[in-house]
Amino acid sequence: MDDMNSRQLARTWPFKRYKAFERELRDAAAKWFSQKGLAAHAKMRYCLKSLESWPQNIICTEVAEYIRQEHERHLGKDSFPLHKYLHHGLSSQAMVFNLVGPLIVKKDLEPLRVIFEEAGIPWPTGDVTAGFEYDDRAVFNEDSGQPTLIDLAISGGETGRIFIEAKLVEREFGGCSVFSGGDCDGRNPVSYGLEGCYLHHIGRKYWERMNEFGFGETALGSGPICPFISYYQFFREALFALKKDGYFVLLHDERNPAFLKVSTDGKESGLWPFLMESVPAEYANRIGRVTIQQLVSAIDESGRHHDWIDEFKQKYGIA
Repeated sequence: MDDMNSRQLARTWPFKRYKAFERELRDAAAKWFSQKGLAAHAKMRYCLKSLESWPQNIICTEVAEYIRQEHERHLGKDSFPLHKYLHHGLSSQAMVFNLVGPLIVKKDLEPLRVIFEEAGIPWPTGDVTAGFEYDDRAVFNEDSGQPTLIDLAISGGETGRIFIEAKLVEREFGGCSVFSGGDCDGRNPVSYGLEGCYLHHIGRKYWERMNEFGFGETALGSGPICPFISYYQFFREALFALKKDGYFVLLHDERNPAFLKVSTDGKESGLWPFLMESVPAEYANRIGRVTIQQLVSAIDESGRHHDWIDEFKQKYGIA
């Protein structure tokens, strides 16, 4: 390969590239909006014209109404935020509303139970309920500002909780805004003192939870660079689930190579296998992942949702 130039070498890369995946979903979203006769953004045909038109991005009208009611019910209380790009065809919030919303509205969580149990995640017992945008400010002492929000929470009346983060075209787990805002040099406070961490200074308990569950003793957690810089969201949500005596699950698109990609010779790479190395062995069985495609298959096989699941597959380009 020494005589090959960079363009030729690029074609030998054994993993699928992200841009091809994103382009595939953009094309599917643009086609869906066009077929529905919806007003799209002039330059981004995979995005509706304005945020106010977000209900048109939701497949089932009863789900859109349920989301509207939940949003209004939480006004003045802890938030049920609607993302500013909820009208975007590639919005992960819209995706999870479209995929799980009908199961909640129709009170049929069975397809979720099937895929979680297949992934080794115990299903809650008793009267099981599910809801979007779950928070608990007490976990990290988030007494002001936006708390840690879980995309989807499933709880049992007797035992068990599952906290789910949904990802569609995201390329990462969100990083720390203190670092990106220029107020942190990125050094790991474990090595030079927690008093150097602004979040610790204002009373947030992120590092307290890291140490409580042993994450600060792993190679990533104890290294010279703060793990929150790039993986803040992953650690917050995983620790949130553990503190609530629950399970943390990533719901992702199997086509997205950012989180998991498999080379032509079967080698796994991506954010997920890398970050799982930073999870203490005793908690590894409480952190897992399932794919959008697995849930789509379980819904399809149930035979109870043919009124909308085919539409979902068209909207997101799932064969």
